[in-house]
Amino acid sequence: MTGEDLDSALVRGVLAGDPRAARVLVARHREAVYRLARTATGDAEDAFDIVQEAFVSAFGALSRYDPARPFRGWIAAITLNKCRDRARRRAVRRFLGLPLPDNAAEWIADDAPSPETQAASREELIATARAIAELPSSLKDVLILRTVEGMSQQETAEALGISTKAVETRLYRARHKLTEMVRGEPRSGV
Repeated sequence: MTGEDLDSALVRGVLAGDPRAARVLVARHREAVYRLARTATGDAEDAFDIVQEAFVSAFGALSRYDPARPFRGWIAAITLNKCRDRARRRAVRRFLGLPLPDNAAEWIADDAPSPETQAASREELIATARAIAELPSSLKDVLILRTVEGMSQQETAEALGISTKAVETRLYRARHKLTEMVRGEPRSGV
């Protein structure tokens, strides 16, 4: 049985009222959902809250889940929506004069960098995390799903409800914009 078949079976179990199926489904995807939320928000506490919100929303809408599509992409789309909701609430707080903590720019996506990023200096990591957080959500979401979560172009397209060509274009633009931002080059409109 493939992972997708197992997820479909678990969803059927949850819909039939099996609490064990719900626990297994959450256990299979909670780390990926947390990693996605942590990368998108840059905040561990927000990420924990978003994981809970994402699974509550997912289970509330489980009857609308299409088992022909990967559960991973479906829960990723829900998670990104929760991250956007959180960002909008933050923007309202900033507008109303409720500041973020002073060290918000220093939050990075992962406290244990991958071997590729270990070679980079801490300042570069902070600059990169800050730049990712500043990307427009249309670019940030594609970048996170493709590069951090390792989703295929097709999975990313399905999760975001866009074409595979749009994924390719947005990923190119996100990488280009990110490079400009990290290097401090003049920002061009994207």
